[in-house]
Amino acid sequence: MKQQIILLTGGSSGIGLEVAKQLMNRGARIYSASRRIGTAQKALQGGGEIIPVQLDINNEEETNLVINRILQESQRIDAVICNAGNGLAGSVEDTSADEVRYQLETNFFGTVKTINACLPVFRKQGYGKIMSTSSVAAIVPIPYQAFYSAGKSALLTFMQALSMEVKPFGIQCCTVLPGDTKTEFTSARKYTEASQLADSAYTARMKKSVEKMVHDEENGMSASFVARKMTNQIMSKRMKSILIPGVQYKLICWLFNVLPVRLRLWCVGQLY
Repeated sequence: MKQQIILLTGGSSGIGLEVAKQLMNRGARIYSASRRIGTAQKALQGGGEIIPVQLDINNEEETNLVINRILQESQRIDAVICNAGNGLAGSVEDTSADEVRYQLETNFFGTVKTINACLPVFRKQGYGKIMSTSSVAAIVPIPYQAFYSAGKSALLTFMQALSMEVKPFGIQCCTVLPGDTKTEFTSARKYTEASQLADSAYTARMKKSVEKMVHDEENGMSASFVARKMTNQIMSKRMKSILIPGVQYKLICWLFNVLPVRLRLWCVGQLY
């Protein structure tokens, strides 16, 4: 197999960093993009390497410059993994319009911009793989993280529609839906300004709900486990349309889709 040339966003920490390392150890050349540039690495054996590049995925000019650099240095791009994302907690009423934009800009629009920048390359090549990191929250809505859930749900639907459009060009799409995973994402989660005010009607319940989420994340799957599932898909001949790491999360998503709406929302409400 020829060396895989892969663009990865959100590669400086968490699941993204683990994906980069595992792909490197399987011989791939990874252009690992993030706002805070990471560290270059080379595999002990083979030609695998991680090449850090600085990139804000919301900046289309920066994205195009990175893609042009990859093409100049490696002549092609075999896959793009859109993993950059952020978290925002707070009730819907306590979330301002600017905070909604902050949440959706990276988690949805930034991913769309990155994919759109890669599509002309993939079409010209006649092949390419697109993987994006969504969340189980795309299927199971989480209270006090409504806009996180909405963005991840939009991404899941977008990727499925995209897969039908690009299939004639030999391009494959895979959406990854991780559940609770132990990463720096937990400590990096932001809170809306209004949710921190003493007079908010939601603060007490929001804090209790987020405390449960934090506990589940800190005791969740390892980033290396999720990364291994993602790496296996990228390196396979044909990717799955949807990848849900962890048997328990496959079951949760299945149950959520078959239970009556009132019952499914009651169950989530009991958890959070």
